Amino acid sequence: MHASLLKDSHQITRNFKSNTMRSLLVLCLTLLMAFISMDTFAGVDQRFTEVRGYFPTATRFGDISGKPPAAAVYEGDKIIGYVFESVMVAPVPAYSGEPVNILVAIDQTGKIIGTKVLEQQEPILLVGIPVQRLYDFVARYVGHNVKDKIVVGGSSAPGIVKIDAISSATVTSMVVNETIMNAALEVATSRHLVTGVQTGDKAPATIRADYFKEADWTQLTGNGSFRRLHLTRGMVSEAFKGQPESGLIDDPTATAPDHASDTFINLYYADITPPTVGKNLLGDAGYAALKQGLSPGDEAIAIVANGLYSFKGLGYVRGGIFDRLHIMQADKLFLFKDTDFVVLDKPDLTGMPTFNEKAIFILHHGQGFDPGAPWTLQLLVNRQIGPLKSIYNTFTGSYQIPAEYISQPKIAASVVPEDAPLWVKIWYGRRFEIAVLMVGLSLLSMILIFQDWVVKRPKLLERLRVGYLVYTVVFIGWYGLAQLSVVNILTFINAVIHGFHWTTFLMDPLIFILWTFVAVSLLLVGRGVYCGWLCPFGALQVLINKAAVKLKVPQIEPPPYVHERLWAIKYIVLLFLFGLSLQSVGLAERFSEVEPFKTAINLHFMRSWGYVAYAAVLLIAAAFTNKVYCRYVCPLGAGLAVSGRWRLFEWLRRRKECGHPCQVCAVECEVRAISPLGAINYNECHYCLDCQVTYNNDHKCPPLVERRKKREMRTGGPTVRPRPASTPILVGNSGEGSPPASVNPV
Repeated sequence: MHASLLKDSHQITRNFKSNTMRSLLVLCLTLLMAFISMDTFAGVDQRFTEVRGYFPTATRFGDISGKPPAAAVYEGDKIIGYVFESVMVAPVPAYSGEPVNILVAIDQTGKIIGTKVLEQQEPILLVGIPVQRLYDFVARYVGHNVKDKIVVGGSSAPGIVKIDAISSATVTSMVVNETIMNAALEVATSRHLVTGVQTGDKAPATIRADYFKEADWTQLTGNGSFRRLHLTRGMVSEAFKGQPESGLIDDPTATAPDHASDTFINLYYADITPPTVGKNLLGDAGYAALKQGLSPGDEAIAIVANGLYSFKGLGYVRGGIFDRLHIMQADKLFLFKDTDFVVLDKPDLTGMPTFNEKAIFILHHGQGFDPGAPWTLQLLVNRQIGPLKSIYNTFTGSYQIPAEYISQPKIAASVVPEDAPLWVKIWYGRRFEIAVLMVGLSLLSMILIFQDWVVKRPKLLERLRVGYLVYTVVFIGWYGLAQLSVVNILTFINAVIHGFHWTTFLMDPLIFILWTFVAVSLLLVGRGVYCGWLCPFGALQVLINKAAVKLKVPQIEPPPYVHERLWAIKYIVLLFLFGLSLQSVGLAERFSEVEPFKTAINLHFMRSWGYVAYAAVLLIAAAFTNKVYCRYVCPLGAGLAVSGRWRLFEWLRRRKECGHPCQVCAVECEVRAISPLGAINYNECHYCLDCQVTYNNDHKCPPLVERRKKREMRTGGPTVRPRPASTPILVGNSGEGSPPASVNPV
C-alpha cells in the first residue's frame, strides 16, 4: 500500500511539474507576442512617423546596421537618406559627463534635414535655462551640409559658419556642435555620400623622447615651442561691439577708451611633452615626475598667463570642466576636466617672466589628439548681462609643434587603384578583421576535421570550445558586427527572385565570408557548425549557462514531449517572416526584431528599454535552460535547419547500444537533440561534440565500460594509464607491496 501511495505521489509530482512547465512556456510566449505587438512595432511605427517628417516621400526605412550604425530611408527601393542616433556614432561627453543623444537625418547629398534631442542630462539646463533653448539650438543645424565648418561663437571668417551658442551654456553648445557635425560627417563618409574628407585613419605622430637641447625662454618662444595669445581691452570691447552691455561697473569687457591698450590677457601655451620643452621648463626632476604620471600617448599642454581675465574661471568648480579654455583639432573638440589639471608650481625656465596664473592640462591617449597636426587654442570670454544670461566671444591662437620634436609616420602608397570597385576598397580597408576571421575559421575547420582525435582529450576540447565561444562573442559579434540574421536569408531569396548581384553581398566582407563558410558546412554536416560555434548570441548563451552551472543555478528542462513540440515555434516564425518578405522585405525586417541579435550584439545593448529588456530576459533564461532561444524561437536556426537537410555526411558516431539501453548522451546533450531511441536529430544538433567525448570515454559509455571491465578481469586488475612524472601515484594502506589504489580518471 505504501508503495502504491508513493507511486501515485511521484506521478502527481511529475504531472504538476509538467503542467507548471507548460504554463510557464505559454506565459513566456504570450509575453513575447505582447511585447512584439505593443512595444517593438508600435515603437517602429512611432519612429517611422518621426522619420516621415524629415522625408515626406519615404515608404520605409531599413535596419540599423553598418559602421557607424545608421538606418537607411527608402522611397520604394531607392535610398534617399539615413537616420541615426548620435550616441551610437559620436558619444561626446558633455558638461554632465554624459553625451547628449540627438536624432539626426541626412539626405543623399550630405545635407542635414532633421535633428531632435532624444536625451540629455545637462545640469546647466536645470538651474533656470529653459530646455527649449537646447532644442532651438539643435534645430539651427537643419539645412547645413556635413562638410560645413561650423564654429560656435567666435568671429566669422571665410569658409567658416558661425552659430551663436546657448546663453550661459557654452560648453554644452560646443559639445552639441561637435556631436552633430562629427556624427553626421562620419555616417556620410562611411556611406560615400561625400568625398574629399579626411576620416582620421592616418596614424598620429609620436614625440621624440631621445631629442633634447638646452634652451631658454627666448629660444623656446622664438622657435614656436611657446605661442602667444595677447588680447587688449580694446580688442575685446571691439568683439562685443553692438551687443548688450553688462551693466557692471568694473566689467573688463566693456568699452573703455582710456584703457583700450591695457592688457586683458597675455597668455602663452605650449606642448611640453617633448623633452626640449618639458625639461627646460620644469627641470629634470619636475619633468620626470610629470612623465611618471603620463600614460603612453598622453600629451601635456602648459598654459601661463597674466592680465585681467582668468583662463581657469570658476566653471570647473561647479561642473568639473574648464569652460573657458578648449582645444580644437580637425573639427574635434577637446575639453579639459578637473581630473586633467596638473599644478605648474615653480617653472625652472631661464629668462621666463613671472605669470600670475599657471596650469598644465593633460590630453589623454585615446581621445584622438595628434601632436604632429596643427591645433587651435580657444579662449572663451564671457560678458554677464543678467543673473542667468551671458554672451561670449571666442578668441583663438594656432599651434604647430616644431618638426624636430616629433616623428611622423610613413604614409604607404595605396595598393588599391582609385577606379577599383567599391567593395574592393572596403575589403582592403578591413583586411585586419578579415585576417582574424580567416584564422578563426581555419582553427574551427581543423577542430572539425580532426574531431576524432580532439574528442579523446576532453580537457583540451573544453578549453578550445570555451575559448572559441569567447572569440565568437567578442570578435565576430561585438567587434566585427558579423552576427548573421534571418534577414540575410530573406534578402538573398528576394535577390534571387528579383535579380541577383554579387556586389550587393560583397559590401560586408565578414558577413560574406561567414555565409560562405556556413554554406559549405551546411552542405557537409548540417546547421550545427554555425549554431554551435559561430553564432555570437548563441555563444553568449552557452557561456552564461556554463557560468550558471558552476554557480549551481538549478537547471530546468521541459518534458521530452513538450520539448519536441516547442521545436515547431521557430519554423512557424520563419514561415511568417518568409511570407512577409514576399510582400515587402522592409516589413519582414521590422518583424525580424523577434531576433535579439541587433540589440545584444550589433548595438551593444544601446537601445530603448523594451529591446534591451527582451534580450536580457532571453539571456537570463539561458542561465536556467541552455540556449532556450536557439532551441525554440530562432528563425535563423530554422532556416539553416531546412537548408541543412541535404547534408552529405554524418560525422557524429553512434553505437548500436545508443538509446537501448544507454541514455547518457541523450541526457547530457546541451540542446536535447538526441532522441530517447539514440538517433541524433541533425536539424537540432549544435555540434558541440559532447556526445563524441562520451562515445570515447570507457568510464561513461556503457559498451566501453563493459569492455574495459572484461579487459581488467583478464589482466588481473585495472589498467594503469601513464601519468606525467609530476603526478603522484596513490598507494594503498595495506602495507609494503600493496598495489596502487584504483583511481577513476573521470
